[in-house]
Amino acid sequence: MTKLIECVPNFSEGVNLDIIKQITNEVESVEAVRLLNVDPGKATNRTVVTFVGEPAQVIQAAFLAIKKAGELIDMSKQKGEHPRMGATDVCPLIPISNISMEETAEYARQLAKRVGEELQIPAYLYENAQPDKRRSNLSVIRAGEYEGFFKKIKLPDWAPDFGPAENDVKRGATVIGARDFLVAYNVNLNTTSTRRANAIAFDVREAGRTLRDGDPVTGKIVTDENGKAKSIPGSLKAVKAIGWYIEEYGIAQISMNLTNIEITPVHKAFDEVCTKANERGIRVTGSELVGLIPLKAMLDAGKYFLRKQQRSVGVSEKELIKIAIKSMGLDELGPFVPEKRIIEYLLKDKADSKLISMSLSDFADETASESPAPGGGSISAYVGSLGASLAGMVANLSSHKKGWDSRWLEFSDWAEKAQQYKNELLALVDLDTTAFNKIMESFSLPKSTEEEKAIRDQAIQDATRYAIEIPFKVMEAALSSMEVIKAMVEIGNPNSVTDAGVAALCARTAVLGAFMNVKINASGYKDKDYVLNIIYRGNEIERKAIALEAEIIEMVNGKIGV
Repeated sequence: MTKLIECVPNFSEGVNLDIIKQITNEVESVEAVRLLNVDPGKATNRTVVTFVGEPAQVIQAAFLAIKKAGELIDMSKQKGEHPRMGATDVCPLIPISNISMEETAEYARQLAKRVGEELQIPAYLYENAQPDKRRSNLSVIRAGEYEGFFKKIKLPDWAPDFGPAENDVKRGATVIGARDFLVAYNVNLNTTSTRRANAIAFDVREAGRTLRDGDPVTGKIVTDENGKAKSIPGSLKAVKAIGWYIEEYGIAQISMNLTNIEITPVHKAFDEVCTKANERGIRVTGSELVGLIPLKAMLDAGKYFLRKQQRSVGVSEKELIKIAIKSMGLDELGPFVPEKRIIEYLLKDKADSKLISMSLSDFADETASESPAPGGGSISAYVGSLGASLAGMVANLSSHKKGWDSRWLEFSDWAEKAQQYKNELLALVDLDTTAFNKIMESFSLPKSTEEEKAIRDQAIQDATRYAIEIPFKVMEAALSSMEVIKAMVEIGNPNSVTDAGVAALCARTAVLGAFMNVKINASGYKDKDYVLNIIYRGNEIERKAIALEAEIIEMVNGKIGV
């Protein structure tokens, strides 16, 4: 399995697009590294760049970008709202797939060593790459910023981990580390006051504010028995925040780093800032994402805001994302394009969803063409997805039916189940065609020598098993969807009972059609014990689907009453 890490360097240039392009060109010069996002900010004079790839290639791309940034950015002339200490201010590595945090941290140390020794830029380790936890926090390392580092770097406790103990006048210093996925997120306020924005930031950030005697701003700082300043914790865990004024937009913002979105998700941070701002007579007008965000965070936000409205969450992925964008005002300062801001969408291989991305007419034309795929397996999966979609429609109509307001959550749960089955079956549309193509590819392998024949035969058997498993998954998902379909006939909106009936016909067709594919592919598989087991299980699913369909249709006809 391929190891993937993400790199999100922050460069201290957000105005000169030519400089930014020269830096990102270095990233794109490394083969197999994908540049996912470039997010410049004029007021912060800072650009967040995101790219992903295998570790060795990512390290090389990061090294080249850091080198180029040092050549092009002059820190002695750089000004901006965001705290910074170097041309490449910070360069975190994030494990994405098939790699541990420990491994990622080791790659970060390798990168920092190269930067310090080969480029002669003072390099500090942070977060999981830093063994000394007294200096692992980015804000602690960066305290004093570029201007203060000429003195700070000379202190014994603040010698860099790699490179010279001399702050570079032009390039400054840099911080390199390994951390979990972080969401950089700003909330917009209807004020220009940095002081008031900071007050709200102190209200919500985990570190809170310093405890003072008397006046909360000018009072004497209260200390503990060791002379350390006491603090009043903020309301949100795993959140770092400051307030600032963005001249580009003419507003103040709460700038937040959400360091663990499982603890404090984006929607919770947004709502809490709304609450604290309101208490201070300030309104939130929208928000801004810096860089990328995981799909789950957007879907969770969409569901959260729908539940607040007592609306069904069993709607499409696209609709949930739209609700999240509008609820948090993510498009207030500029367009929010999900395909460019959601990490899974950027990493997605379009070939994996070629068929389901087609229009209905194009899909029908592709099916009718002389190509053998898509064939009966993909069509069975698609018919099954339509059945689940109809069940979800009935659930959503029932959730919003006048007089049934108290039952919205009941039907929302059913609609959410229907969406899960629909999504699973849609994915299987393309997977079935992929399975067929794997068989064709295995048959085309060379067979001149005995070794080649053995490799080819094994490839054919592996592809055949895969081509059995995919339609079998269609059978399982379509049968499971009949639970929702039956419930919608029994308890759903009576005006939509025939829609649920058609859903049952679709589900049954999906089961029987997919089973035909299981059986024809199983005929060429050599492991007869496996074949006997899969056919036995398939027969049971087929029997249940036929019986359920008959039961559902009888109920539908009874409710129609004709």
